[in-house]
Amino acid sequence: MAGVFDVVVIGGGITGLLTALNLAEEGASVGLVEAGELGAQASGANAGSLHLQIQYPEFALYGEDWARAYGPCLGFLKQSLGLWRELSQRVGEDLDVKLRGGIMVAQTDAQMGVLERKADIERANGVETVLLDKTQLRELAPYLSDKAIGGGFCAMEGKANPLRATPAVALAAEKSGVTIHRKTVVTAISQDNGRFDIQTSAGTLQAARLVNAAGARAGEIAAMLGITIEIDGFPLQVTVTEPVAPLVPHLVYSAAGKLSLKQAANGSCIIGGGWPAALRPDGSLAIDPSSLTGNMGVAAGVVPQLGQMRAVRSWTAWVNGTPDWRPILGEVPNMPGFYLALFPWVGFSAAPMTAQTIAELVLGQTPSTSLMGISVLAD
Repeated sequence: MAGVFDVVVIGGGITGLLTALNLAEEGASVGLVEAGELGAQASGANAGSLHLQIQYPEFALYGEDWARAYGPCLGFLKQSLGLWRELSQRVGEDLDVKLRGGIMVAQTDAQMGVLERKADIERANGVETVLLDKTQLRELAPYLSDKAIGGGFCAMEGKANPLRATPAVALAAEKSGVTIHRKTVVTAISQDNGRFDIQTSAGTLQAARLVNAAGARAGEIAAMLGITIEIDGFPLQVTVTEPVAPLVPHLVYSAAGKLSLKQAANGSCIIGGGWPAALRPDGSLAIDPSSLTGNMGVAAGVVPQLGQMRAVRSWTAWVNGTPDWRPILGEVPNMPGFYLALFPWVGFSAAPMTAQTIAELVLGQTPSTSLMGISVLAD
């Protein structure tokens, strides 16, 4: 394998693939390198949530100052969810995108107080989260436990099918002329005279511009050019139930414990929320029984009918994260032509806007949105 391109994208998750698609549609020649299968790490293995609200556990842990610093990112996510609405039509396949709202459920007055403070910060950043009392919550979501005393409802949140999204975007990218190299590991990168040489397990690629969309491995890729970025990979797990009749039309969270819950088009309920998977000595992942038990307990405590369902499958995934949750987006200072496309923790939700913004920057266009206050690279 060898090739010379205008742009090479490293990382075959949904962000990398959408970036490549956007660039190719603008006439750039694009090569994409993926170490494994497309979308195998996070994009195709996450729970499919489309997030907008500030996450409750982090708000409670890090506090209001952290949330205010993170607040500008909400506008970016809001624009991204708007792009998700159009993505099925764009790629020519139903991606099961449903934005019917997200509910963060509280079971105590103290939790409602936290939701109220969180909603104030969200509102200040253009995201409307409506606080509901117990009666209003029961009218909206009668499937919830009687223990729920209220909650926060964000109408724009929802879900997509990650098993469909990444393959559909990959097919669209290839149809647009992107050359995709699967199961191709990047081993070294150098820059000389404005050109990047990307050495891989299958040969060398060359490009004038390089996009790092490698997710949990992005730090390793950046280090090949002597750049240190604060990003790590975290092993998580997700569980799916047997199909049941329509029950949960919303994306559901809990203030009482880590939870993301939604119901797929086939009737299965998908249960996650950031519970850690186990890391084997060889670096592979395995289901952690204690996380499984804890996750199912929280879920059944919020939606009692889940306790009567059978869990049929659990799986693991890597997610990339940064200490402050802020994304790392844009051209790297003092490294012209090298771009980072990294939105931590909720990268699936942010993927369309991340890809659009990076493609605009790579092409020398004025970005659709300013990264000031959003990306750490813009500080």
